[in-house]
Amino acid sequence: MNADRKFWNQQQQALRQNLARVDSHPKAIGLFLDQHAMVHAAEMSHAGLWSFEDEALDGVTESQMRMIPPNWEHSIAWMVWHMTRCEDVTMNLLVAGSPQVLLQEGWLEHMKINLRDTGNAMDADGVEEFSSVVDLQALRAYRMAVGCRTRKIVKKLQSEQVKRKVDSARLEHIRSEGAVLEAASGLLDYWGGLSIAGLLLMPPTRHNFIHWNEALRIKKKFD
Repeated sequence: MNADRKFWNQQQQALRQNLARVDSHPKAIGLFLDQHAMVHAAEMSHAGLWSFEDEALDGVTESQMRMIPPNWEHSIAWMVWHMTRCEDVTMNLLVAGSPQVLLQEGWLEHMKINLRDTGNAMDADGVEEFSSVVDLQALRAYRMAVGCRTRKIVKKLQSEQVKRKVDSARLEHIRSEGAVLEAASGLLDYWGGLSIAGLLLMPPTRHNFIHWNEALRIKKKFD
């Protein structure tokens, strides 16, 4: 693991520790914003930090983004969709109680798809079809829009909000909007067992980091 990714992991532990302390709320929010910036494109936050997204995607062609390597389940394009959908759904529907960026800003039309869910229950044929038809430029623009919205939401969070459990009514809203399919309902059970602090750790920081590591392993196959 290179120095940047090692530093990110160390800061993730610091974020976890500070989220657990009532008197460390400002520090926790600052740590989150840095962690979040590093798993999105540098252009999204303009924070002047290393970007794992940029490292993973630099030099990757459109055809490579869409490719599912032998013995792998996903393409890099699918991973970008999955990461971004999980962040959009949790940060907006669960944390803020606000509309999804996907629907509010018309991104389905821009990406030329009609898929709404996180992709957790998608089979191999579905991953292949999605990867072949999605507009990649629009997909990355959607990801940037979601990242910007997340930062606005988190900056407004108060310390007492961070300790609260996820609202069960908001979980049902996810179902009603088709953001998580019944076949992947275990994801809702997982999110429902978290506090808002837990959601800040997974998915908008740690979940992204995990999948960028996966994307980097795929990228190395192209060398």
